[in-house]
Amino acid sequence: MDHSLVDILKNMSIAVQIVMIFMLGMSIYMAYRVIDRIITFSKAAGETVRFVLGLREQLKNQRYDEVQRVAQSFRYSPVAKVVGAGTAAYRQGQDALSKQGPNDVGDFDLVDSVNRAIERVKEREVSSLRKGLAGIGTVATATPFVGLFGTVIGIINAFALLKGNATIEVIGPAIAEALYATAGGLLIAIFAAMGYNYCTSRVEELTVDMNDVSSEFLDHILREGRS
Repeated sequence: MDHSLVDILKNMSIAVQIVMIFMLGMSIYMAYRVIDRIITFSKAAGETVRFVLGLREQLKNQRYDEVQRVAQSFRYSPVAKVVGAGTAAYRQGQDALSKQGPNDVGDFDLVDSVNRAIERVKEREVSSLRKGLAGIGTVATATPFVGLFGTVIGIINAFALLKGNATIEVIGPAIAEALYATAGGLLIAIFAAMGYNYCTSRVEELTVDMNDVSSEFLDHILREGRS
């Protein structure tokens, strides 16, 4: 009797086959999420570099309209979105301080207003960057237990075959399907954990970039207020 991998998969019990199909679905979902995040991070990093290269010169020359226009053109860069939101809040704040309406409640802290606008966008961008990471983490933690469940079913099937003079030819496939379920769960979990750690590190890198650039932008606003 041939005990190749293909034959073992074909001859698995229905319950173990369902477990294997479920783990296959989890692996496909995990791979999709990881690839999607890698593409997103790559676009974000590339656009961020191009945006930051010209930002300091534009701020030095107080070309805020140009900063906002360029920021809007970089759709994938969280740094550009944060600075764009800060620039918009700065211009709106300047306009509000220079005018007085019927419902005016007095002066306000322009830098604090800009900082709040930056923080709102920053939180939203970090949440967007982390999209799908919870699912990848769930796959990494759940698949070993799903595989173990398939293993338990396979072992139960193997014990059910222990009747009379059962040989390894009889119980071997049942034991093999149990081990394949464990191996499948561990393999998927390993790749999912690697993908999750990689994506988490990229999110942290982009978050640091947002913090650094937004802090530099706020320093510029403070210096402008004293000039």
